[in-house]
Amino acid sequence: MLVVLAMGVLLAGPGQAARPLVIAHRGASGYLPEHTLPAVAMAHALGADFIEQDVVLSRDAVPIVLHDIHLDAVTDVARVFPERRRQDNRYYAIDFDLAELKRLAVHERVDPRTGRAVFPQRFPAEAGLLRIPTLVEQIQLIQGLNRSTGRQVGVYVEIKAPAWHRQQGHDLSRLVLDVLARHGYTNKDHLAFVQCFDPAETRRLREQLGCRLRLVQLIGSNTWREAGADFDQMRTAEGLRRVAEYADGIGPWMPHVVTGIDKQGRAEVTDLVRLAHERGLFVHPYTFRRDELPAYASSFEQCVKMFVEQAGVDGLFTDFPDLVR
Repeated sequence: MLVVLAMGVLLAGPGQAARPLVIAHRGASGYLPEHTLPAVAMAHALGADFIEQDVVLSRDAVPIVLHDIHLDAVTDVARVFPERRRQDNRYYAIDFDLAELKRLAVHERVDPRTGRAVFPQRFPAEAGLLRIPTLVEQIQLIQGLNRSTGRQVGVYVEIKAPAWHRQQGHDLSRLVLDVLARHGYTNKDHLAFVQCFDPAETRRLREQLGCRLRLVQLIGSNTWREAGADFDQMRTAEGLRRVAEYADGIGPWMPHVVTGIDKQGRAEVTDLVRLAHERGLFVHPYTFRRDELPAYASSFEQCVKMFVEQAGVDGLFTDFPDLVR
């Protein structure tokens, strides 16, 4: 078992890091199909400090790394198993055993309704060279690269749709924590974060499941109807006080931190980072994409600098870890 210890400079407290963490969003997903093992290896090589894993379950309760509970947008499931869609015409990962999931080819993300690539200039969607990895496979790859390169890169796991998984008869959070513990990630000194949009589940991770890793409360938009959470209230001083009862940091959507630029060209920064830091919470906003800039940013470099130099964030989720680094 390889226990990866954190470097103090990377896991300093809010506002104290020598530089913000570079978190590879679904691996180096700007260059290779998201969450695939090559995307993980490339993110490691490009200098990411942490690499993100979104985790859902297979039918045989194996944690796999996949952004959605559905398979349609990133695999050829409709070709391989055309009869396995549910009544809503979607294909669910939890309806397939791991052996069946391994038969699917992973491609660049497409819109399931049109079949068109979400980011047309990225890796060719028709290539179909890659496969869905398990959480164990991603961890083993990262730890192997840590050993061979001498660079200590961490994991950043998201628990996806935990309440939905329980409705399907599985406790995703418990299974994920077991995998992490078996690979040496058990406390805040280790290079691992666990994040979730569902505040009840994030609190449960800490208070009922005994998670001692760094916990991150993700914050989205109320329009997304994510986990029944009131994210507007969560971003208030009182809301952040409650988050600090169980979490170590927050992962807000970019517009919650910077809303635009003023006439002098400076970022119009909300008070979210300040309020979070006052409550001992670090701030890791998402997602910085070269090919999806906010309307107010004239370049990727300008966008990153606004969040680092003016907003004072502690880390950044990005599809392009080399450019942020």
